[in-house]
Amino acid sequence: MKAKEIHTLGDSDLEKELANAREELFNLRFRLATGQVDDTSKISQVKRTIARLLTEIRMREITAANAKSTEEAPVHG
Repeated sequence: MKAKEIHTLGDSDLEKELANAREELFNLRFRLATGQVDDTSKISQVKRTIARLLTEIRMREITAANAKSTEEAPVHG
């Protein structure tokens, strides 16, 4: 999944995609251990997708925290 696609997803969709990617990584690792994987580069691709999803989730958390802190900031004067 590309970064542009990830940016357009909603919060619940991000969580679903993350769960799906983690499950896919688990299955790929299991198949690798049993010798059934044809394309080992798929593991790296899924890891990158998981990292992209986690990055987007964290960026949204930081943005929300910054927005909240600027709303609550007292005005001195």
